[in-house]
Amino acid sequence: MDKQIVDLFIKNAIAEDVGDGDHTSLSTIPKDTQGKAKLIVKEDGVLAGVELAIEIFNQIDPALKVDVLINDGAIVKYGEIALTVEGSTHSILLAERLVLNCMQRMSGIATKTNRIVQLLKPYKTQVLDTRKTTPGLRYLEKWAVKIGGGVNHRIGLYDMILIKDNHVDYAGGIANAIIAANAYLKITNRKLAIEIEVRNLTELNQVLAQGNVDRIMLDNFPIPLLKEAIALINGRFITEASGGIVEENVTDYAACGVDYISMGALTHSVKSLDLSLKAF
Repeated sequence: MDKQIVDLFIKNAIAEDVGDGDHTSLSTIPKDTQGKAKLIVKEDGVLAGVELAIEIFNQIDPALKVDVLINDGAIVKYGEIALTVEGSTHSILLAERLVLNCMQRMSGIATKTNRIVQLLKPYKTQVLDTRKTTPGLRYLEKWAVKIGGGVNHRIGLYDMILIKDNHVDYAGGIANAIIAANAYLKITNRKLAIEIEVRNLTELNQVLAQGNVDRIMLDNFPIPLLKEAIALINGRFITEASGGIVEENVTDYAACGVDYISMGALTHSVKSLDLSLKAF
């Protein structure tokens, strides 16, 4: 966990929700009231966000006592209790929605990712996330992918060179883009992996002729063409398949022998896992 990123996220999220005060709690519950609450799993899946929840409770009120019963990454069933929290009822209610929003979203992503990971077990292929994340929540969403057993791709534009179709077109072709990327790394003295996206076998052959990349992304390749592409690459570069890959067809792509499959669906359209925080 990157505490600096997490602390800033929590600070901003609390400010967004609380404004000048939780007037419902302030008006209905005496200030010094103490209470307990339990976080109930209401849907089978993979739990994620427990470590984050602890940080949220602690930032809202360090006096809150959190008892974790189920850790991040655990398979959970309907009715199980993930954690309990005890202390100021005002503080518990202040934290409730933020904890639930984060854990439900992260658990949904971890659950989806884990289903893909289980499907890929017979193959060498690993599943990657993408930059198709919710603005402001990328760190949490990619954290959830890791909890679910997936692999993080680049975090942002800064930690890898990924030459996509628009870059190739604007640069004037495959060779120009690769040459320019390598020159940039040399001039700036940066050590970044270079990945390039190809749309067909013609572009693939241009990359193979040029070299000087670390990974080749085979974008929207039909299965027969993907098999042909993997054979042409013949282990010389790390390979990644992307585009139109979903849970229902992911094993078809993995069977082609690709190293990675990237799936935007892990984060951009996932269903949150149902959780609830109830007083007891």
